[in-house]
Amino acid sequence: MAGISGGADSVCLFFVLLELQKEMDFAFYAVHINHGYRGEASDRDEQFVRDLCEKYGVPLQVFSVDLESTAKKRKQSLEEAGREIRRGLFEKEMQSRNACKIALAHHENDNAETFLWNLCRGCGLHGLGGIRPVNGVYIRPLLGMTRGEIEIFLQKRQQPYCTDATNLETDYTRNKLRHLVLPVLEEQINRQTIRHMNTTMEELRELDDYVEMQVEAAYRVCVEKESDEICLIRKEPLSQYPELLQNKVIFRCLTETAATQKNLGRVHVEDVRALLEKQPGRCLDLPARVRAVREYEGVRLKKIRYEEEQPVKERRAEQTTVCLTIPGTTVLPEQNLKVTCRILEKNPLSEGTDIPQKTYTKWFDYDIIKKCLHIRTRQSGDWITVDGAGHRQKLKSWFVNEKIPYKQREEIPLIAEGNQIVWILGYRMGSAYRISSETKRILQIDVEKMKSTEEKKNG
Repeated sequence: MAGISGGADSVCLFFVLLELQKEMDFAFYAVHINHGYRGEASDRDEQFVRDLCEKYGVPLQVFSVDLESTAKKRKQSLEEAGREIRRGLFEKEMQSRNACKIALAHHENDNAETFLWNLCRGCGLHGLGGIRPVNGVYIRPLLGMTRGEIEIFLQKRQQPYCTDATNLETDYTRNKLRHLVLPVLEEQINRQTIRHMNTTMEELRELDDYVEMQVEAAYRVCVEKESDEICLIRKEPLSQYPELLQNKVIFRCLTETAATQKNLGRVHVEDVRALLEKQPGRCLDLPARVRAVREYEGVRLKKIRYEEEQPVKERRAEQTTVCLTIPGTTVLPEQNLKVTCRILEKNPLSEGTDIPQKTYTKWFDYDIIKKCLHIRTRQSGDWITVDGAGHRQKLKSWFVNEKIPYKQREEIPLIAEGNQIVWILGYRMGSAYRISSETKRILQIDVEKMKSTEEKKNG
């Protein structure tokens, strides 16, 4: 299929495809989009394309859209909205017709405008390559011709075409480049400016293709892909590559996780690089709901859900805090935990009985405990006694020293007396609560993992 607007470029494309049909075995049909914002002029263009296709027996599909209304709803410029509308309709029509390619009428002047526009607004190597002759399903057979050569081609055939009056104005960015910048470069710098730009872009595309091959190789070594929305960028192997490849690997990870390139740029790549040099546990939020978390191996990128976008303090405030029944049993259905507390009035140590060494059964000096014991996850200000001398350590620092992954820290159950941690379940107990031969009453806490509803059904 081919996009035919009725302008000189697309009419030239129309006849080039007709000529190529004589040498190559393919069929094509035309698609015209009436944007409606030029009133009668838009309708005249549509009729021109209808007459042209009918004269040469080319099938035609016409779409009518309200460009101005759509642009306002999407909060886009007419240029941006028009481009997205055309792309969407072209691809939908291609699928419905089972076509294999979409031919567009871009030429060397268009490419030069794209080059300058990308250069002015800031872009990488890929953007400096301009428009590609073949890009997926899109092909651009006229990309080796200038606008002047296209007009000569049509003059020789005595073929009329439509002129869009808005293309002569300088309200739009491309029109400014077309009418105010490129003519100066051609007339006062070099008459072959446009051709030289296109030659340079061709070399830059070749260079970009080579770099992308190197990026692919580095990506396979440095990135662990857990899902479409989660990946781990490993610091050590990444550091072995040049900075250019490091940046491109990070940018690829960002855009894959976000599922878009919009609003992602060099500054966010630099943010992730800076995070790689920080301590594990640090995190930052990036555009498109991507969260970057520094872990021991590197930085994990994750597309966060709405509920995960809440600030950490808010999420912690919503977490369940349950006071333990002593003596007695406390059940936590959400965590599938059952906590049983018993008070031993006699000190088994005096009778030569060993302290239990089970992971989920611990003895504590009950006489030291003055407040209600709560089972919960971590909170700001938590600390734990790490030795018999009473030295304290922030719980966050303990997690870091023990290399507990950041995402697990929010889930580990704790038994706490205020902000003092009595027991980090599955890891260690606070030294301040250890029993001795002087202990009169012992608190024995047993933690049991209950079967979930799903496990009960299956078992």
